[in-house]
Amino acid sequence: MGGLSMDQAFVQAPEHRPKATVTEATGIPLIDISPLAAGDAAGVDALAAEVGAASRDWGFFVVVGHGVPEEVVARATEAQRAFFALPAESKAAVRRSEAAPLGYYESEHTKNVRDWKEVFDLVPRETPPPAAVADGELVFENKWPEDLPGFREALEQYVKSMDELAFKLLELIARSLNLRPDRLHGFFKDQTTFIRLNHYPPCPSPDLALGVGRHKDAGALTILYQDDVGGLDVRRRSDGEWVRVKPVPNSFIINVGDLIQVWSNDRYESAEHRVSVNSEKERFSMPYFFNPASYTMVEPLEELVSEENPPRYNAYNWGNFFSTRKNSKLQEAGRGERPDRALQEGPRRLKSLYIYGSTNNVCVLCISIALSSCVS
Repeated sequence: MGGLSMDQAFVQAPEHRPKATVTEATGIPLIDISPLAAGDAAGVDALAAEVGAASRDWGFFVVVGHGVPEEVVARATEAQRAFFALPAESKAAVRRSEAAPLGYYESEHTKNVRDWKEVFDLVPRETPPPAAVADGELVFENKWPEDLPGFREALEQYVKSMDELAFKLLELIARSLNLRPDRLHGFFKDQTTFIRLNHYPPCPSPDLALGVGRHKDAGALTILYQDDVGGLDVRRRSDGEWVRVKPVPNSFIINVGDLIQVWSNDRYESAEHRVSVNSEKERFSMPYFFNPASYTMVEPLEELVSEENPPRYNAYNWGNFFSTRKNSKLQEAGRGERPDRALQEGPRRLKSLYIYGSTNNVCVLCISIALSSCVS
Protein backbone atom coordinates (compact mmCIF):
# COMPACT_ATOMS: atom_id res chain seq x y z
CA MET A 1 0.00 0.00 0.00
CA GLY A 2 1.19 3.47 -0.82
CA GLY A 3 3.98 2.24 -3.07
CA LEU A 4 6.67 3.15 -0.52
CA SER A 5 9.80 1.04 -0.19
CA MET A 6 12.05 1.32 2.85
CA ASP A 7 15.49 2.74 2.18
CA GLN A 8 18.09 4.93 3.86
CA ALA A 9 16.25 8.15 2.99
CA PHE A 10 13.58 7.30 5.60
CA VAL A 11 15.98 6.51 8.44
CA GLN A 12 15.93 8.99 11.31
CA ALA A 13 19.08 9.88 13.26
CA PRO A 14 19.37 7.66 16.36
CA GLU A 15 18.36 10.45 18.74
CA HIS A 16 15.12 11.07 16.80
CA ARG A 17 13.97 7.49 16.31
CA PRO A 18 10.74 6.53 18.09
CA LYS A 19 10.86 4.25 21.08
CA ALA A 20 9.23 0.84 20.88
CA THR A 21 6.56 2.04 23.32
CA VAL A 22 5.24 5.59 23.56
CA THR A 23 3.31 6.53 26.68
CA GLU A 24 -0.26 7.67 26.16
CA ALA A 25 -0.66 11.33 26.98
CA THR A 26 -2.75 12.15 30.04
CA GLY A 27 -4.35 15.44 30.93
CA ILE A 28 -4.77 16.64 27.36
CA PRO A 29 -7.51 19.30 27.41
CA LEU A 30 -10.78 17.97 25.97
CA ILE A 31 -13.01 20.97 25.37
CA ASP A 32 -16.68 20.99 24.45
CA ILE A 33 -17.20 24.20 22.48
CA SER A 34 -20.97 23.86 22.08
CA PRO A 35 -21.60 26.73 24.58
CA LEU A 36 -20.32 29.07 21.89
CA ALA A 37 -23.40 28.31 19.76
CA ALA A 38 -25.72 28.83 22.72
CA GLY A 39 -24.52 32.40 23.11
CA ASP A 40 -24.54 32.37 26.91
CA ALA A 41 -22.04 35.05 27.93
CA ALA A 42 -20.86 33.34 31.11
CA GLY A 43 -20.54 30.01 29.31
CA VAL A 44 -18.52 31.56 26.49
CA ASP A 45 -16.20 33.31 28.95
CA ALA A 46 -15.57 30.02 30.76
CA LEU A 47 -14.97 28.30 27.44
CA ALA A 48 -12.47 30.97 26.36
CA ALA A 49 -10.62 30.51 29.66
CA GLU A 50 -10.34 26.77 28.95
CA VAL A 51 -8.98 27.43 25.48
CA GLY A 52 -6.51 29.94 26.86
CA ALA A 53 -5.21 27.55 29.51
CA ALA A 54 -4.82 24.78 26.92
CA SER A 55 -3.00 27.09 24.51
CA ARG A 56 -0.67 28.23 27.27
CA ASP A 57 0.07 24.89 28.91
CA TRP A 58 -0.07 22.47 25.97
CA GLY A 59 -0.14 24.39 22.69
CA PHE A 60 -2.91 22.09 21.53
CA PHE A 61 -6.23 20.67 22.65
CA VAL A 62 -9.06 18.41 21.52
CA VAL A 63 -12.49 19.81 20.70
CA VAL A 64 -15.89 18.14 20.70
CA GLY A 65 -19.31 19.73 20.35
CA HIS A 66 -17.86 21.55 17.35
CA GLY A 67 -20.94 21.48 15.14
CA VAL A 68 -19.31 19.77 12.15
CA PRO A 69 -21.83 17.19 10.89
CA GLU A 70 -20.63 13.59 11.19
CA GLU A 71 -21.81 12.85 7.66
CA VAL A 72 -19.60 15.63 6.27
CA VAL A 73 -16.55 14.10 7.94
CA ALA A 74 -17.58 10.60 6.84
CA ARG A 75 -17.88 11.61 3.18
CA ALA A 76 -14.51 13.36 3.26
CA THR A 77 -12.74 10.39 4.85
CA GLU A 78 -14.37 7.99 2.38
CA ALA A 79 -13.14 10.18 -0.47
CA GLN A 80 -9.67 10.27 1.06
CA ARG A 81 -9.46 6.48 1.37
CA ALA A 82 -10.78 6.01 -2.15
CA PHE A 83 -8.11 8.32 -3.55
CA PHE A 84 -5.18 6.59 -1.89
CA ALA A 85 -6.57 3.20 -2.95
CA LEU A 86 -6.26 4.23 -6.61
CA PRO A 87 -3.60 2.57 -8.79
CA ALA A 88 -0.25 4.33 -8.85
CA GLU A 89 -0.79 5.58 -12.40
CA SER A 90 -4.08 7.26 -11.43
CA LYS A 91 -2.44 9.09 -8.53
CA ALA A 92 0.47 10.03 -10.75
CA ALA A 93 -1.98 11.73 -13.12
CA VAL A 94 -2.59 14.40 -10.44
CA ARG A 95 0.97 14.48 -9.11
CA ARG A 96 2.25 17.89 -8.17
CA SER A 97 5.26 19.48 -9.84
CA GLU A 98 7.54 22.44 -9.33
CA ALA A 99 5.36 24.56 -11.60
CA ALA A 100 2.04 23.26 -10.24
CA PRO A 101 2.60 22.45 -6.55
CA LEU A 102 -0.85 21.11 -5.63
CA GLY A 103 -2.03 17.52 -5.82
CA TYR A 104 -0.45 14.16 -5.05
CA TYR A 105 3.07 13.60 -3.72
CA GLU A 106 4.89 10.70 -2.11
CA SER A 107 8.33 12.10 -1.31
CA GLU A 108 7.77 14.54 1.56
CA HIS A 109 10.75 15.46 3.71
CA THR A 110 10.88 16.96 7.20
CA LYS A 111 14.27 18.25 8.34
CA ASN A 112 15.86 16.58 5.31
CA VAL A 113 14.60 13.08 6.19
CA ARG A 114 11.92 11.48 4.04
CA ASP A 115 8.52 10.99 5.68
CA TRP A 116 6.79 7.61 5.49
CA LYS A 117 3.59 8.86 3.89
CA GLU A 118 1.87 10.00 0.73
CA VAL A 119 -0.19 13.18 0.53
CA PHE A 120 -2.71 15.13 -1.52
CA ASP A 121 -2.79 18.94 -1.18
CA LEU A 122 -5.47 21.40 -2.21
CA VAL A 123 -6.52 24.97 -1.50
CA PRO A 124 -10.08 25.96 -0.51
CA ARG A 125 -10.05 29.07 -2.69
CA GLU A 126 -8.56 28.92 -6.14
CA THR A 127 -7.53 32.11 -7.89
CA PRO A 128 -8.45 32.64 -11.56
CA PRO A 129 -5.83 31.04 -13.85
CA PRO A 130 -3.55 33.53 -15.63
CA ALA A 131 -4.14 34.21 -19.30
CA ALA A 132 -0.54 33.23 -19.96
CA VAL A 133 2.12 31.60 -17.82
CA ALA A 134 5.61 33.03 -17.95
CA ASP A 135 8.64 30.80 -17.77
CA GLY A 136 9.19 29.72 -14.18
CA GLU A 137 5.82 31.07 -12.99
CA LEU A 138 3.88 28.80 -10.65
CA VAL A 139 0.29 27.80 -11.36
CA PHE A 140 -1.94 27.26 -8.32
CA GLU A 141 -4.84 25.15 -9.42
CA ASN A 142 -6.34 22.18 -7.63
CA LYS A 143 -5.93 18.86 -9.39
CA TRP A 144 -9.00 16.66 -9.14
CA PRO A 145 -8.87 12.95 -9.99
CA GLU A 146 -11.17 12.19 -12.91
CA ASP A 147 -12.05 8.64 -11.88
CA LEU A 148 -13.44 9.44 -8.41
CA PRO A 149 -17.04 10.68 -8.62
CA GLY A 150 -17.98 12.82 -5.63
CA PHE A 151 -14.37 13.32 -4.48
CA ARG A 152 -14.31 17.06 -5.15
CA GLU A 153 -17.78 17.68 -3.74
CA ALA A 154 -17.03 15.78 -0.51
CA LEU A 155 -13.84 17.75 0.14
CA GLU A 156 -15.33 21.11 -0.75
CA GLN A 157 -18.13 20.52 1.75
CA TYR A 158 -15.61 19.45 4.39
CA VAL A 159 -13.49 22.54 3.78
CA LYS A 160 -16.54 24.77 4.24
CA SER A 161 -17.20 23.19 7.64
CA MET A 162 -13.55 23.59 8.61
CA ASP A 163 -13.63 27.28 7.72
CA GLU A 164 -16.63 27.82 9.99
CA LEU A 165 -14.95 25.94 12.83
CA ALA A 166 -11.69 27.84 12.35
CA PHE A 167 -13.38 31.20 12.89
CA LYS A 168 -15.11 29.89 16.02
CA LEU A 169 -11.74 28.86 17.41
CA LEU A 170 -10.18 32.17 16.38
CA GLU A 171 -12.87 33.97 18.35
CA LEU A 172 -12.15 31.86 21.44
CA ILE A 173 -8.42 32.52 21.13
CA ALA A 174 -9.09 36.26 20.95
CA ARG A 175 -11.45 36.18 23.92
CA SER A 176 -8.91 34.18 25.93
CA LEU A 177 -6.42 37.01 25.40
CA ASN A 178 -9.00 39.58 26.55
CA LEU A 179 -9.35 40.94 23.03
CA ARG A 180 -12.57 41.71 21.22
CA PRO A 181 -13.98 38.50 19.68
CA ASP A 182 -13.25 39.45 16.06
CA ARG A 183 -9.82 40.98 16.73
CA LEU A 184 -7.99 38.40 14.57
CA HIS A 185 -10.60 37.97 11.86
CA GLY A 186 -9.28 40.74 9.63
CA PHE A 187 -6.02 38.89 9.04
CA PHE A 188 -7.99 36.14 7.28
CA LYS A 189 -9.89 38.19 4.71
CA ASP A 190 -7.74 36.74 1.92
CA GLN A 191 -6.63 33.44 3.35
CA THR A 192 -3.66 31.29 2.37
CA THR A 193 -5.29 28.31 4.04
CA PHE A 194 -4.79 24.83 2.61
CA ILE A 195 -5.81 21.28 3.42
CA ARG A 196 -3.79 18.09 3.20
CA LEU A 197 -4.88 14.48 2.97
CA ASN A 198 -2.34 12.17 4.63
CA HIS A 199 -1.93 8.44 4.14
CA TYR A 200 0.56 6.50 6.26
CA PRO A 201 0.96 2.94 4.92
CA PRO A 202 2.19 0.14 7.20
CA CYS A 203 5.95 0.55 7.61
CA PRO A 204 8.36 -2.42 7.75
CA SER A 205 10.74 -0.49 10.00
CA PRO A 206 8.67 1.67 12.38
CA ASP A 207 11.64 1.78 14.75
CA LEU A 208 13.69 3.68 12.18
CA ALA A 209 11.22 5.88 10.28
CA LEU A 210 8.55 8.45 11.10
CA GLY A 211 5.38 9.38 9.27
CA VAL A 212 6.32 13.03 9.86
CA GLY A 213 9.45 14.13 11.65
CA ARG A 214 9.42 16.48 14.62
CA HIS A 215 8.19 19.98 13.79
CA LYS A 216 5.93 22.84 14.79
CA ASP A 217 3.23 24.39 12.63
CA ALA A 218 4.10 27.73 11.05
CA GLY A 219 0.59 29.13 10.56
CA ALA A 220 -2.15 30.28 12.92
CA LEU A 221 -4.20 27.18 13.74
CA THR A 222 -4.27 23.59 12.51
CA ILE A 223 -7.49 21.62 12.73
CA LEU A 224 -6.68 17.92 12.52
CA TYR A 225 -8.95 14.98 11.91
CA GLN A 226 -7.32 11.62 12.59
CA ASP A 227 -8.71 8.11 12.33
CA ASP A 228 -8.77 5.60 15.19
CA VAL A 229 -5.34 4.06 14.52
CA GLY A 230 -3.32 6.67 16.41
CA GLY A 231 0.23 7.83 15.90
CA LEU A 232 0.27 11.54 16.68
CA ASP A 233 2.95 12.23 19.28
CA VAL A 234 3.46 15.49 21.16
CA ARG A 235 6.57 16.49 23.09
CA ARG A 236 5.53 16.98 26.69
CA ARG A 237 6.86 20.28 27.99
CA SER A 238 7.35 19.15 31.56
CA ASP A 239 10.02 16.56 30.74
CA GLY A 240 10.61 16.65 26.97
CA GLU A 241 9.24 13.12 26.48
CA TRP A 242 7.13 12.13 23.48
CA VAL A 243 3.58 11.10 24.40
CA ARG A 244 0.84 9.63 22.18
CA VAL A 245 -2.43 11.49 21.60
CA LYS A 246 -5.26 8.97 21.86
CA PRO A 247 -7.91 9.37 19.14
CA VAL A 248 -11.26 10.61 20.45
CA PRO A 249 -14.36 9.81 18.35
CA ASN A 250 -16.02 12.76 16.60
CA SER A 251 -13.34 15.21 17.65
CA PHE A 252 -10.68 17.44 16.15
CA ILE A 253 -7.21 18.16 17.47
CA ILE A 254 -6.33 21.86 17.45
CA ASN A 255 -2.70 22.94 17.17
CA VAL A 256 -1.65 26.46 18.09
CA GLY A 257 0.79 27.64 15.41
CA ASP A 258 3.68 30.05 15.36
CA LEU A 259 1.52 33.00 14.32
CA ILE A 260 -0.62 32.72 17.43
CA GLN A 261 2.58 32.49 19.46
CA VAL A 262 3.85 35.73 17.93
CA TRP A 263 0.51 37.57 18.09
CA SER A 264 0.18 36.59 21.76
CA ASN A 265 3.77 37.73 22.44
CA ASP A 266 4.64 34.27 23.83
CA ARG A 267 1.61 33.96 26.09
CA TYR A 268 0.84 30.89 23.99
CA GLU A 269 3.40 28.57 22.42
CA SER A 270 3.12 26.27 19.44
CA ALA A 271 3.57 22.58 20.24
CA GLU A 272 6.27 20.32 18.81
CA HIS A 273 4.84 17.12 17.40
CA ARG A 274 5.54 14.22 15.05
CA VAL A 275 3.83 11.13 13.61
CA SER A 276 4.86 7.57 14.43
CA VAL A 277 3.99 4.69 12.12
CA ASN A 278 3.40 0.98 12.66
CA SER A 279 3.96 -2.23 10.72
CA GLU A 280 0.37 -3.47 10.71
CA LYS A 281 -2.19 -0.75 10.04
CA GLU A 282 -2.45 2.13 7.60
CA ARG A 283 -3.41 5.49 9.07
CA PHE A 284 -5.27 8.48 7.64
CA SER A 285 -5.46 12.09 8.78
CA MET A 286 -6.63 15.43 7.38
CA PRO A 287 -5.03 18.63 8.67
CA TYR A 288 -6.61 21.97 7.79
CA PHE A 289 -3.98 24.71 7.95
CA PHE A 290 -5.68 28.01 8.76
CA ASN A 291 -3.40 30.78 7.53
CA PRO A 292 -3.83 34.55 7.03
CA ALA A 293 -3.44 36.72 3.95
CA SER A 294 -0.02 36.78 2.35
CA TYR A 295 0.26 40.54 2.89
CA THR A 296 -0.26 40.20 6.66
CA MET A 297 2.40 41.84 8.80
CA VAL A 298 2.88 39.56 11.78
CA GLU A 299 3.94 41.02 15.12
CA PRO A 300 2.81 40.96 18.75
CA LEU A 301 -0.59 42.60 19.04
CA GLU A 302 -0.41 46.11 20.40
CA GLU A 303 -2.94 45.28 23.14
CA LEU A 304 -0.57 42.62 24.49
CA VAL A 305 2.63 44.64 24.76
CA SER A 306 3.64 47.30 27.25
CA GLU A 307 6.68 48.82 28.86
CA GLU A 308 6.71 45.95 31.33
CA ASN A 309 6.05 43.36 28.61
CA PRO A 310 7.81 44.61 25.45
CA PRO A 311 7.40 42.86 22.08
CA ARG A 312 9.48 39.72 21.77
CA TYR A 313 9.36 39.63 17.99
CA ASN A 314 10.03 42.09 15.22
CA ALA A 315 7.32 42.54 12.61
CA TYR A 316 7.60 40.31 9.54
CA ASN A 317 5.58 39.74 6.40
CA TRP A 318 3.79 36.37 6.35
CA GLY A 319 4.21 35.97 2.60
CA ASN A 320 7.83 37.02 2.39
CA PHE A 321 8.87 34.92 5.37
CA PHE A 322 8.78 31.73 3.36
CA SER A 323 10.81 30.90 0.32
CA THR A 324 11.40 27.96 -1.94
CA ARG A 325 14.19 27.12 -4.33
CA LYS A 326 13.56 25.69 -7.74
CA ASN A 327 15.12 22.41 -6.63
CA SER A 328 12.78 22.38 -3.61
CA LYS A 329 15.56 22.25 -1.03
CA LEU A 330 15.03 23.93 2.29
CA GLN A 331 16.50 27.37 2.53
CA GLU A 332 16.62 29.86 5.31
CA ALA A 333 14.79 33.16 5.47
CA GLY A 334 15.15 36.13 7.76
CA ARG A 335 17.97 35.86 10.29
CA GLY A 336 17.93 32.15 10.95
CA GLU A 337 17.17 30.25 14.13
CA ARG A 338 16.09 32.59 16.90
CA PRO A 339 17.21 32.19 20.49
CA ASP A 340 14.30 31.42 22.76
CA ARG A 341 12.56 34.61 23.89
CA ALA A 342 14.71 36.77 21.62
CA LEU A 343 13.54 39.30 19.05
CA GLN A 344 13.51 37.74 15.60
CA GLU A 345 12.08 38.44 12.19
CA GLY A 346 9.54 35.69 12.35
CA PRO A 347 9.06 32.53 14.39
CA ARG A 348 11.61 29.96 15.39
CA ARG A 349 11.44 27.64 12.38
CA LEU A 350 11.99 28.29 8.70
CA LYS A 351 9.95 26.28 6.22
CA SER A 352 10.05 25.64 2.51
CA LEU A 353 6.66 27.24 2.00
CA TYR A 354 6.08 30.47 0.14
CA ILE A 355 2.88 32.46 0.19
CA TYR A 356 2.44 34.91 -2.63
CA GLY A 357 0.20 37.99 -2.70
CA SER A 358 -0.63 40.44 -5.45
CA THR A 359 -1.51 44.12 -5.54
CA ASN A 360 -5.20 43.32 -5.99
CA ASN A 361 -5.20 41.46 -2.67
CA VAL A 362 -5.53 38.04 -4.25
CA CYS A 363 -3.62 35.55 -2.11
CA VAL A 364 -2.19 32.42 -3.61
CA LEU A 365 -0.59 29.54 -1.78
CA CYS A 366 2.50 27.85 -3.09
CA ILE A 367 3.14 24.56 -1.34
CA SER A 368 6.76 23.64 -1.77
CA ILE A 369 7.61 20.14 -2.88
CA ALA A 370 9.71 19.85 0.25
CA LEU A 371 7.00 21.24 2.54
CA SER A 372 8.12 20.74 6.09
CA SER A 373 5.55 22.63 8.09
CA CYS A 374 2.69 20.13 8.08
CA VAL A 375 1.20 18.20 10.90
CA SER A 376 0.17 14.60 11.33
